[in-house]
Amino acid sequence: PFPANIRDERSIAAAVDGAAAVINLVGIMQEGGTQRFETLQATAPGAIGRLSAAEGVARVVQMSAIGADENSESVYAQTKGLGEKAVLESFPAATIVRPSIVFGPEDDFFNRFARMAAIAPALPLIGGGHTRFQPVYVKDVAEAMVRMIEDPATAGKTYELGGPEVHSFKELMQIMLKIVGRRRLLLPVPFSVAGAMGLIAQLVPGAPLTADQVRLLREDNIVSDIAEGEGRTLRGMGITATSLRSVLPSYLYMYRRGGEFAHPPHDVPDPHGAAN
Repeated sequence: PFPANIRDERSIAAAVDGAAAVINLVGIMQEGGTQRFETLQATAPGAIGRLSAAEGVARVVQMSAIGADENSESVYAQTKGLGEKAVLESFPAATIVRPSIVFGPEDDFFNRFARMAAIAPALPLIGGGHTRFQPVYVKDVAEAMVRMIEDPATAGKTYELGGPEVHSFKELMQIMLKIVGRRRLLLPVPFSVAGAMGLIAQLVPGAPLTADQVRLLREDNIVSDIAEGEGRTLRGMGITATSLRSVLPSYLYMYRRGGEFAHPPHDVPDPHGAAN
């Protein structure tokens, strides 16, 4: 990884200097200080594409997200959509990657809710917890990006990456709670109430939920039938998607009572390979 301040074109130029391929992974889930959706997710991709083209870079891959749409009510999704448009205007051969929730040891989804479960008696189910997701393993996303760089046939296309299973938000919370061995009340919260709570919470840096994230939860986050039919998916690239249950225990064990040395709950794989 090459660090760069993508709000500064001189920094971008230094990062892409001499590169054969450029992958833009910069993105945020909520704003803070100088980190703004418009600057980082809508404007910067265009500059990256333009400077990459000027440098003679052969391949550009832009990390976006399922649900990216410049007409979305969510500013996150809206700027992701604008970023796709900007990079393709400046570098038409760029490949767009739209993953569902990406999970792995340092993810900001399962870790976040597992931390909450360690201290809170209940977890919120925004909108009743019915929103559907298709969590995808970070290493599968990385493998897909490598193949995109190596395969010119992926140029100018948009890929949607999801794992082998589709789960509702409620089901994901139930899976996480089973792995960490905790019982917590799952409390349905209407979108209207959650949105109001998010407006207040986002005034605090690092808020667990913002109003914009509540807007995102109104829409399912799964691979489209069109992308599946056209082979613009992990399966279409010949990659076997990794299941949630085969990976989550390897890092969520730290949230169990007793942490690393706690005995895994029944039917949950031991991260250290010992028999249950």
